[in-house]
Amino acid sequence: MDELSALTSLSEEDRDQALKRFHLIQPFLEGQMTLSAVAEESGIPLRTAQRWVNRYQQYGLAGLTRKRRRDRGHRRLPSELQKLIEGLALQKSRPTAAAIHRQVAEVAEKHGWKVPSYSSVNNIVRALAPPLVTLAHKGTKAYQESYDLLFRREADKPNEIWQADHTPLDRGLFNKPIRLS
Repeated sequence: MDELSALTSLSEEDRDQALKRFHLIQPFLEGQMTLSAVAEESGIPLRTAQRWVNRYQQYGLAGLTRKRRRDRGHRRLPSELQKLIEGLALQKSRPTAAAIHRQVAEVAEKHGWKVPSYSSVNNIVRALAPPLVTLAHKGTKAYQESYDLLFRREADKPNEIWQADHTPLDRGLFNKPIRLS
């Protein structure tokens, strides 16, 4: 278990979780109760309590923390399948996640890929950038109203904007001494 690190390098949440688990199995470790009684009293499965005791005896308090997945945040789908899901979600007709999942399941079976779960498909659809979704579903006008500049300066006459930006400033503003107290 090389992933386990020192207790000091764990987050506050992980340390709290380890302490809570320790307090649950502490009566067994001190010989006050049997492990099955501890598990029954605390409402955890006996096998879970056995794992916690083994991990505590091997790795100490840090062993009671939950291991993080190495592939957390990475999808295990083929990139073609992910692009298909994104493409279907950006269709003008705006299909539901369930409809997209059904179509993706057919394509995955034809290619011999593992069929992604509905939640995986839904997560990919929800992760699409809102400006991209607006552009695909509502068109350029709605996109421009939502994400482009609201006010554009347009000049009716030559040098009109330049003249407005270069007005004379009061000299009194710059001639006053600044007092630091």
